[in-house]
Amino acid sequence: MSLVVIGSVAFDTIHTPRGSAVETLGGSAVHFALAASLLGPVRMVGNIGNDLTREHIACLVERGVCLKGLRLREGKTFRWTGRYHEDMNSRETLSVELNVFGAYPPELPPEYADSRFVFLANGSPIHQMRVLSQVQAPQFVALDTMDHWIESNRKDLEAALRRVQGVLVNDSEARLLTGRDHIEAARAILSLGPQYVIVKAGAHGACMVCAGETFVIPAYPTAHVVDPTGAGDSFAGGMMGWLARVGDVTPAAVRRAMAYGTIIASFNVEDFGTRRVAALTPQAVETRLAEFRKIVAF
Repeated sequence: MSLVVIGSVAFDTIHTPRGSAVETLGGSAVHFALAASLLGPVRMVGNIGNDLTREHIACLVERGVCLKGLRLREGKTFRWTGRYHEDMNSRETLSVELNVFGAYPPELPPEYADSRFVFLANGSPIHQMRVLSQVQAPQFVALDTMDHWIESNRKDLEAALRRVQGVLVNDSEARLLTGRDHIEAARAILSLGPQYVIVKAGAHGACMVCAGETFVIPAYPTAHVVDPTGAGDSFAGGMMGWLARVGDVTPAAVRRAMAYGTIIASFNVEDFGTRRVAALTPQAVETRLAEFRKIVAF
C-alpha cells in the first residue's frame, strides 16, 4: 500500500549530555521516511533550500524513499538548534530558522494523489488540510501537531482533527489540547473526531485509545541514550509503515504497529540525528522486536 509523509527536512544542531552534532540531517519527514522505509515503500513531500545537496540525502536515496515530492526552493533549508537536559526527556530550543519550510506551503505531486496512507507531520493545520485535499481517496490519515499550533491555530486544528482517522501527539501536547493527562487526554481528543489517538510519553512509552479499547506499551529499555531528536517521528514512521504494509487498520493492527514504532524509535536515540536508523536493517528491527516481546510478556 502506498504511504506518503508530508513534513520538514532540516539541518539540526544538537547538544546533549553525550556530546554534540552540528548541522546534521533531520526534520520530521526525514526521520519518518527512514523509519517507514524499513517496512515498505514510502513517498516524501517537503521543501529544501539551495544548501541541501544530493549527498545530504543519500541515505534516503539508498533506502529507496521516493523523493519526487521534494521541492527545491530559493533560500536556505530549515534549521533547528536545541539542547537536552541531563534526563534527556526535556530540552530547550536555542534557535529556529524556518527558511524555505516556513516560506512555501508543501505541494503534493500528482503522482502521489493515489496514496492510501497519509502522515501529516507537525506543521500548520491549514497546510496539512491543503495537502490532504489533494489526496484522492486515502484509507487512513494521521497527523502530528505541536503546542504552537494548539495555541495559535486551535480552530483550524480542531477542523483538521475532524478530517483524519489518527492523531499522534506527545503527553504535553495532549495536556495543552485537553487540560487532561495521558489516557484521559487521549479519550478527550478521541471525542474531537479521530478514530485512533496515540499519546507518546518518551521514556514512559505510549498509549492508544479507540472506541471501547485502550492499549499501553512501554518504551524499549535502551541502555545508552545519545540523542532523542526525531524519536517521535521515527515512532510514527514505524507505526504507519507497518499499517501500510498490512494494508488494514484495526485495533490489533495498530497495537502491533505501535510495537514496530517503539522498536525503531529505540534505535533512533542511540546516535545523533538520523545516523542510527539510516544504518539499520529490517532484520535488526525484527531481532529487537522479538526481545521486546519477551520483556513485556507475563
